[in-house]
Amino acid sequence: MQTNIGRREFLQLAAAGAAVHFGGLYIPAAGAQGDRSRIISPGCRRSKVKVAKIYVGVQGSHYPNPDLDVKKEVQSYEAEFAKLKDELADVEFVVDGLISSADQLGQWRDKLKEVDGILAIHLTLWTMPIIEELLRLQRPTMIFSAPYSGHEWHVLTGLYKQKEGSNLECVLTSDYRQLAAAIRPFRAIHHLREAKVLNLATQQSDEYMQQVREKFGTEIKRIDLQRALDAYNAVSNDDAESEAQLWIKGAREVVEPTRPDIVKSCRLALAFERLMNEEEATVMAVDCYGSMFEPLCRAYAYPCIGFARLNNQGLGGICQSDLPCAMTHILFQGLSGRPGFVCNPGFDYSTNSAIMIHCLGTPKMDGPDGPAASYRLRSVMERREGVVPQVKMRIGERTTQAVLDGTSKLLYFTGRITDTPETDRGCRSKITVKVDGDAEQLWKNWSGGIHRVACYGDLTKELEHFCRFKQIELVNEAVKA
Repeated sequence: MQTNIGRREFLQLAAAGAAVHFGGLYIPAAGAQGDRSRIISPGCRRSKVKVAKIYVGVQGSHYPNPDLDVKKEVQSYEAEFAKLKDELADVEFVVDGLISSADQLGQWRDKLKEVDGILAIHLTLWTMPIIEELLRLQRPTMIFSAPYSGHEWHVLTGLYKQKEGSNLECVLTSDYRQLAAAIRPFRAIHHLREAKVLNLATQQSDEYMQQVREKFGTEIKRIDLQRALDAYNAVSNDDAESEAQLWIKGAREVVEPTRPDIVKSCRLALAFERLMNEEEATVMAVDCYGSMFEPLCRAYAYPCIGFARLNNQGLGGICQSDLPCAMTHILFQGLSGRPGFVCNPGFDYSTNSAIMIHCLGTPKMDGPDGPAASYRLRSVMERREGVVPQVKMRIGERTTQAVLDGTSKLLYFTGRITDTPETDRGCRSKITVKVDGDAEQLWKNWSGGIHRVACYGDLTKELEHFCRFKQIELVNEAVKA
C-alpha cells in the first residue's frame, strides 16, 4: 500500500480529472463546483494516518473459551475491517499483527513510538501484561473489547483512573462499526499536526501561534495584504467569470449582489487557492472585520465565497481571523469529515434554544462528497455589500457546537436543528438549535469569545476521546458546573 503521495503526483491525479479521496475527505474531479483546487486536504499533505492495529490474545486462555482459535478470531475481525475499507482509506496500519506476550512487542517498538495511535483489539484473558506494556509507550491507545473477550475490563477501569492511564480509552461493544470510530481521534490528532493555516492579517499573537505549534503541531503563518492582492490580480477574467457562473447557476436565487460583485468575490476565492497552493496550506483565515476590512473587503471583495468554496472542498475558510475556530474546524474535519459553520448565538429560553447565526454558510455541511444544501446569494446583512451564500441547513439534524479555548480547554454543547429562520433580523444563515441541557445555563456559562463552530452530528464521544488523549479539559456549557 502506498502511504505517501508527493505534491507532483497529486497534481497529476487532479489534472487528469480523477476524483481523489484523502483523509476521509474528497477533492472533486474537474467539472464540479470549486473543482480546480490542487490543494491537499488537512492531514494528507505528507502522509496517511498511521495506526498500530494489534490483536491481543493468548491461545488456550480460559476465557472466553479455552478452545477458542485465536487466529480464526483475528480473521473474523479482518473481515469486519474489510467492510470498513472506505472509511479507513486514509489509514495505514504500520503495525498489524497478533501479540500473545509482552516480549513480542519488541519487534515493533520503534514503529509504535511514531504512530498517531494504537488500536488494541482484546481477544482473550491473560493479556494485561501486553496492554500495560503498550501504555508505557505513552501513545494514544484505544482498547476495543467485544463482550466475552475477557475479564480485563475491571483492571482497565483502574488504569483509566490513574495518571498513567491518560492515554487509554476503551470501547466495549458488539458493534464492529465502532472499529472505525475508534480511529477517529487518531485521525484528528494527525490532521491537526499536518494542517497549515494561512492568516491574512496585519498581526497575530505569536504566543498563541507557538502554543498551538507545541500542543498540536499545527503551523499558522501570517501573510500580508500585498501578497493576497498579487494573487488576486493574477487570476484571469475568464477564470473569475467561470467561477461566478458556477455559483450563480447553483443558487436558487440571487438577491442583492450584482454579477460584478460575484465575479470579484470569485476572483478572490481563486486567489485563495493560488496562495494555498504556494504554501501547501489547508486553511485560510482573513481578518475581514478588522485590519482587512477597508483595504480588502471594501476595496476589492469580501472573502465569504472563497471560504465557502474551501469548506465545500474539505479544506477550511475561517472568518475574522478566528484562529481558535480554525483549530476547531480542523478538529471537526478529522473527527467527522465534515466542515464547521462559524457562528455566534442568540438565546430563546422559551424554546430552550440557541439561534446560531452568521452570514457565511457552507452548502456542503455533510462533507465534500455529500449532498449540497440549497443557497441564495446575498449581501452581508449588516454591511449591505459583498456576497455570501445564505445556506438552508437541514432541520432535524443533530449538531455539535464547540471551540478550543486556548490549548487546554474545549467548550461545547449539543442539540438539534428545529428551524432555519427566514427573517431580515440577524445574519443571513441561521439555525435554531434546541439545546441538550439548559439554554439559560448555556448563557450563564458562556466564555471563550463570541464564536462557536457548529458541525452536523453529535460528536460528544469523539470529543471525549480526543480530549483525553491530548489532555484537554472538555466542558459542556449547557449544564451546571
